[in-house]
Order: sequence, then structure tokens, then C-alpha cells
Amino acid sequence: MSLRLTDITLTYPDGDTRLTALDKVSLEVPKGGLTAVVGPSGSGKSSLLAVAATLITPDSGTVTIDGTSTTGLSRGELTDLRRRKIGIVFQQPNLIGSLTAAEQLQVMAQIDGRKPRSARGRAMELLDAVGLAGQAGRRPHQLSGGQRQRVNIARALMNDPTVLLIDEPTSALDHGRGAAVIDLITRLTHRQATATVLVTHDRTHLTAVDRTAEVHDGRLHHPVHSRPPERPQQLPSPVVRNDLIAPTG
Repeated sequence: MSLRLTDITLTYPDGDTRLTALDKVSLEVPKGGLTAVVGPSGSGKSSLLAVAATLITPDSGTVTIDGTSTTGLSRGELTDLRRRKIGIVFQQPNLIGSLTAAEQLQVMAQIDGRKPRSARGRAMELLDAVGLAGQAGRRPHQLSGGQRQRVNIARALMNDPTVLLIDEPTSALDHGRGAAVIDLITRLTHRQATATVLVTHDRTHLTAVDRTAEVHDGRLHHPVHSRPPERPQQLPSPVVRNDLIAPTG
């Protein structure tokens, strides 16, 4: 398993007591597998994602990323692990306004110490994979919401992560663009062989995922198998509906 959460318990201070956000949660996601985590607001979805991303240390339990347990790692070691092994797609793209689409990706590789030429080549490969090779020179204000989210996803894949964690990628998109983004995430998960966790409140696109898990009051219901995962080598290259992501106005 590329991502394993084992008996995770996470609490927050709440006056004189502590509020339980996650209660002995366990989850395993294999390479090339896409698991959707759903549940009402305040159920613990975002806390689960933050723990999996090593952004929050749980009270108890174990997080294992690509065979490496995060227990006892220093802050610097956790930062290095995130940079090398984890791609995070936040709900808001948070792109840098002064950088082009290609530069948004290149800066991630430069942080990791890659040479500019190789970083440029990798950035263009990923932009092509998400259907934005022709938009590489555009800045965020020149892109539609769907296009910005695609850049966000490509940026998260820039350093070839083992684990991909995605927070509410369709919350700001209409149904058509949301469906296109979920389709893209599914195809890239299989093609890049990442262990992907998708946190969402939107159940309309769940038929595309491999498994679905539900969080209620901090407890995770056992994942329900949605459909058998496909082998990466059997998948065609991503097909992008540009008509769904073209800038409006």
C-alpha cells in the first residue's frame, strides 16, 4: 500500500474538554487506486486529509507513506517527505498571479533541485496531459476556473508523488466542468500510479472512483468497492473536453 492510515485518533481543544475529529480511523489506498472520502461538513474529512498529508500530527495512530512511517520524523524530515512523496491539491488553486501556467509547475521542480531544462520539459508534459499545453504561457487571470484547477492538479504531480491528496476539486465548478476534472483525476491516478484520496461533499461523480469511504462524527465507514481498478498500461491517454474548460466572457 502506498498510503496507510492505522488507528488514527485526532482531537482538538474545545474549552475545558477536547473535541474528537478522528476516532481510530484506518484507511489503505494502493498505487493506482482512487478512494473518495465523503461526509457532511464537520464530519472529519478535512482532518483526515491533513493527517494523511503530514500537515497535522495525530494524537495516536500511524501514517505510512510508500513504506515509510511518519512516526518520530522531525519537522524537516516531514517537509522532505511531502516534497518527494506527496502531491496536494487544495480546494482553491492558490496559483501565483505573476507566473505563467508552466512556471507554476517549474517552481516546484526548482524547489526540489531539478535543472531548469528538465523542469521545463516535465512541466510541458504535465500541461499536455491535462489538456493545457496551448495555455502554458498564460497567467492565472487569463485562465478559466476549470483551467486553473487543472494547473493545480498538474502542479501537484510535478515531482512524481506516490500519494496524491485532493480537497474538494469541484466546489467552485459547474457540473460539466466538475465532471471533466473528476475524469481527469481518475485517468491521471491510473496513468501515474498514484495512491489518490479525493475528499468531496459532491456525490454526483462517485461512479468514476474505485472506492468510496464515508466519514461520520470522526469515524470512517469501511470503504465500499465501487469498481475494479484498471491497470495503468491499459489506459489510453487522457481525453480532455476543452469545450468544458474554455474561458467564458
